[in-house]
Amino acid sequence: MTALRPAVFLDRDGTVNVDTDFVRDAATVTLIPGAAEAIARLNAARWPVIVVTNQSGIGRGIFTPDEYEQVRRRIDELLSERGAHVDATYICPHVPPQSQSDVACECRKPGTALYRQAAAEHAIDVTRSWFIGDRWRDVAAALALGGHGVLVPSPRTPPEDVERARAELQVADTLGEAVSRVMG
Repeated sequence: MTALRPAVFLDRDGTVNVDTDFVRDAATVTLIPGAAEAIARLNAARWPVIVVTNQSGIGRGIFTPDEYEQVRRRIDELLSERGAHVDATYICPHVPPQSQSDVACECRKPGTALYRQAAAEHAIDVTRSWFIGDRWRDVAAALALGGHGVLVPSPRTPPEDVERARAELQVADTLGEAVSRVMG
C-alpha cells in the first residue's frame, strides 16, 4: 500500500495566471509574477501541485472545451519555460446555481468532489495538504477536508473573502509567500 502524501492544491485564474474574466484565448495568457518560481520551489521539494479550477465559461458557452485546453496547455508551456510544472488539473465546467432552489454540483468549488478525486488518484492526504487561491471558494475546502488554507488576494478578490480568510484560515500577499508557509 502506498503511503499518502500531502499536496498543494492551487486555483488557476487569479492565482497562477492573471484572471481576465473567462480566460479563453491562449495567446493572451499571462502568468502572475512569481507564480512559476513559487511552483518550481514546490516541484523541487517534491510536493505534488494540483490545480482545481471552476471553468463555468464552458457551461455558459463562452468558450469551448478545446479553447479551455489550449489555455491550459499555454499555461503549462509558460510554467515549463521557467522550470515549473503542474502534476494534474481538475476542472468543473458547470454553471453556478442561478437561484436558491438550484442545487450546485459537487465538483464546483467550494464543493470538494474534485479534491477527493485528486486525492484518490494521486495518493494524497488532504488533512496534510494546502489549498491556495484568490477566492474563499478556493480555500474553503481546507476547512471541509481538514487541511491548511491560504488566500492570496488578487485584484478580483472580494473584501469579505479576505476578512473571512483572516478569521478562519491564512492570508498571504503572494503565491511565493504562501509557498514559504507550506515549506515551513
